[in-house]
Amino acid sequence: MAAVADSIIKRVRGKGRGWAFTPKDFLDLGTRASVDMALTRLTQSGHIRRIGRGLYDYPKLHDRLGALTPEADAIAQAVATQGGDKLVRSGAQAANRLGLSTQVPAKASYATSGPTRVKKVAGRTIALKRSRAPILDSAFPRANAVLQMLAHAGKANVDDDLIQRLAAGIDDRDLQALRKAQAQMPSWMSDAVFKMSEVRHG
Repeated sequence: MAAVADSIIKRVRGKGRGWAFTPKDFLDLGTRASVDMALTRLTQSGHIRRIGRGLYDYPKLHDRLGALTPEADAIAQAVATQGGDKLVRSGAQAANRLGLSTQVPAKASYATSGPTRVKKVAGRTIALKRSRAPILDSAFPRANAVLQMLAHAGKANVDDDLIQRLAAGIDDRDLQALRKAQAQMPSWMSDAVFKMSEVRHG
């Protein structure tokens, strides 16, 4: 049991303060029962913090305020991991990532491959909405942002100007990932990706 706990805390420290996680992040280190027991012991000893049912974090520390509330992104990712879902930022946050908007949304909202739901964790409210677009591997944040931006805009609002701006916000690696995923998209979204390819390569 001590070996499992040692392996867990080593991984947690490697991720750095601010990381939120679930038992599923450690199932390669031991059985589910041994992982759960190790997390309980690490919580009791103050190494980590329990922030919800099956959710923990390695909190950032402030000189005067002590342990800080985890960031919305960290909580959302842990909730997605808990459900075995993919997760990306949605709507206005996608526009911000691509440089199409300088506005920072007041509320964090996320697109997920799982069901639409609202989770309240550690004093934060996390809105998860089932994505209307495919969610690609997390290695392609800008490609995912393009798909979420298209879903946010809607078929009727995808014009040549938006295509030009989206094409300018990605690189060839992102475009390749989008092209590979065309079969998973609604036809109008696939058409938009095709047009983006034409813009970039003529």
